Amino acid sequence: MRRNRNRCRPSRPERWRRRWGHSLRLRLITVFLLLALAMGAVFMSGMQRAFSSGWRDAAKPLVSDYMDRLVADLGSPPDLGRAQALAARLPISIRIEGPQVNWQSHPDRQFFGGRASEWLSRTTADGHKVVFGPGTIPSHGMFGWITLSLLLCLLVGAYAYVRRLLRPLDDIRAGAERFGRGVFDTPIPLRRRDELGDLAARINTMAHDIKAMLDAKRGLLLALSHELRSPLTRARLNAELLPVQGEGSAPRERDALLRDLGEMRDLISDLLESERLASPHAALQRETVDLAALAREVVADMPQAAAVALDLAPDLPALALDRMRVRLLLRNLLDNALRYSAGAAQPPSLSLQAGEGGGVMLEVRDFGPGVDPAQLAHLTEPFFRTDGARQRATGGVGLGMYLCRLVAQAHGTALEVRNAAPGLAVQVLWR
Repeated sequence: MRRNRNRCRPSRPERWRRRWGHSLRLRLITVFLLLALAMGAVFMSGMQRAFSSGWRDAAKPLVSDYMDRLVADLGSPPDLGRAQALAARLPISIRIEGPQVNWQSHPDRQFFGGRASEWLSRTTADGHKVVFGPGTIPSHGMFGWITLSLLLCLLVGAYAYVRRLLRPLDDIRAGAERFGRGVFDTPIPLRRRDELGDLAARINTMAHDIKAMLDAKRGLLLALSHELRSPLTRARLNAELLPVQGEGSAPRERDALLRDLGEMRDLISDLLESERLASPHAALQRETVDLAALAREVVADMPQAAAVALDLAPDLPALALDRMRVRLLLRNLLDNALRYSAGAAQPPSLSLQAGEGGGVMLEVRDFGPGVDPAQLAHLTEPFFRTDGARQRATGGVGLGMYLCRLVAQAHGTALEVRNAAPGLAVQVLWR
């Protein structure tokens, strides 16, 4: 498994390439560097061409006159003492070839050839050839390091400026993530009054409008749910008081009416509870809860769950949880597992084990047909049912798993749903 994971992991150059393609800062710095290099190359090329064409013709007579003066100073035949003093005083090298004197001031130096050799060589009256070349030039390596340091300082300064220039993008990204999670209390800070500052201000205004719409929707839904409870309770009471006369259609119609009214009552209760849990101000009534004991209580209160297999590890730690909300989660998970276990080879199972790194791992699993992998990500969405053609009497209204997800999130954990082959497994790590 580790070998396959390493094989799928991108190489370091590939990771850098992706990071460069994703980072606007790095691309701006790259453009800055390429522009600086291109400008330097164009400037050096232009200066070299200017010196190689115009300045060469202008410097040729001056160099020739200077060479004539140096040869005249050496004498005929050339005086070695003067040649040595001249090579020591000037940054040049001298080579003398002739019938009487054969001498070179710098044996390790190479002399110019071609057209430059014509400028820098002279022949004396007695047949000696004097050739001049580059000598020992004082080293200025420190200037190269200083230039490199200045370039690096410019690069660091440019990166710092670009980073400061694009800092609002980090704030906008963090703000968008907060708004996506439904946290609208902290707006995006407005650091500057440029285009990015205007963008952050507009996103803040959009988030404020979205929060107002969500609050209005939540308030309307809560108000409607509360208002529907009273007439629904009266209708159920009137249905309970209907006379039952013998066997026939009247008892069946009465039972169907009571069942429909019960579903409406459960739907309203689930809607109210989901809105309370979805609110950012949802308050949990935490207390010390023994999850194993609570699981046994829930199974005992559900007559249809008598066949559920319990796998409860001993000595599990007691946790600070909201007992009523966790009970709701357990009932919904067990009800969902029992609903889809009809005709399965074995009944559903409920497991409580010690979690890795502490806490308690809860798993509820059925051994039914499972769920289409494309639908797994939608199981915890409100009003989602895996089979839209089923009747509500068998498929529910699609709020059970949504409520379970909200209960888990309110406790700071997450609901994980996966195909267990066979069946479906739901896990929650309580801490």
